[in-house]
Amino acid sequence: MDIIRNKVAESGIITLDLSTYLLKDEEIAAFDIKPFLFREMILREKDYRAALPEHDWKQYENKHVAIFCSADAIVPVWAYMLAASYLQPVAKSVYFGTTDDMNKHKLLNAISSIELAEYDDKRVVIKGCGDIHIPDAAYVAVTEKLRPVVKSLMYGEPCSTVPVYKKPTTKPAN
Repeated sequence: MDIIRNKVAESGIITLDLSTYLLKDEEIAAFDIKPFLFREMILREKDYRAALPEHDWKQYENKHVAIFCSADAIVPVWAYMLAASYLQPVAKSVYFGTTDDMNKHKLLNAISSIELAEYDDKRVVIKGCGDIHIPDAAYVAVTEKLRPVVKSLMYGEPCSTVPVYKKPTTKPAN
């Protein structure tokens, strides 16, 4: 009787799933300056300053908040700063950009914090083709982070990978 062996499990390959670094379980909210604009074109300082204290800031409590303007308008930098000053005491974090930009930023920060020791001289597969979209920038960042320490770096699934990098083998001197 032949024994079925799982060669992938026996290979010692480490699979790194970048989706585990996303803010999946944490809420992200958007603060769009567009509703505060006059005719969706102009930010009037007096009106904006009067509207902000009346805004419901509790809706952002313990959430990551992305500040942006979805209208094609020129918004002075201080307007974003003023919104951030209202958000800072209630929000978990505040970021300038869209919610997608914020997710990408948080993901790249998480990748930069990866402890390299567990990947030292290991064969690593960066999981691809998942249900959750991972920005291309994350794959570049993880490659830059891991390449100096790994034995090999691959993309895909352990049973079907695309080689990305393999550490050159040094031959012993005769």
